[in-house]
Amino acid sequence: MHVGDRPTDPSIPAHEHVYRILRSRIMQGVTRPGATLTLRGIAAEFSVSTTPAREAVRRLVAEGALKLSPSGRVTTTVLSRERIEELAAIRALLETELATRSMPRAHGALIERMSEVDRQIEKARRCGDALTYVRLNLEFHRLLYLRAQAPAMLALVETVWLQLGPTMRLLYEEHRRLKGTHTHTKVLDALRGGDEPGLRLAIRADVTNGLRLLVQ
Repeated sequence: MHVGDRPTDPSIPAHEHVYRILRSRIMQGVTRPGATLTLRGIAAEFSVSTTPAREAVRRLVAEGALKLSPSGRVTTTVLSRERIEELAAIRALLETELATRSMPRAHGALIERMSEVDRQIEKARRCGDALTYVRLNLEFHRLLYLRAQAPAMLALVETVWLQLGPTMRLLYEEHRRLKGTHTHTKVLDALRGGDEPGLRLAIRADVTNGLRLLVQ
């Protein structure tokens, strides 16, 4: 079972179960850019017919996580430089707003939990563990954004994360020896100090600095 996979819940339809696990894998970078998937392979892995596999793939294609060719070939998306820049700009806009809305409800226990996740992120970076790095980085941000009480906005952000997942994994693999930027530390310091302008600057830097390496 891959990172983020969970046992089947009998109350969840087969296509929803397949969709959730594939979505988690793609978002966390388990699947590389340009990787080929097959309906038969998906169906066999999850012990379902091709109908729920096809429905899960259809939803992920609609979200921009997968690409379906006229011949029926299914692949994870390979992002162009222009698309990376666009998605980085969307992240900067939406995530600074989510962070701002979260600040009034960012209590001490939340900040400490985020600090612990950040320590785990740094450990993964030092070990060159790109998959764990991507997964924990998403957790760091989601912990904060859930406090915004803005589910529609968070859903939009997660769609962007989904499209970027394989690319982010590639980024961290290629640049795993680079020193940390300490932007998470700045995020945490801003939350502790109630510094809204500082928080917005730190979030913007955090979500765009890494992606800039891919378009240089």
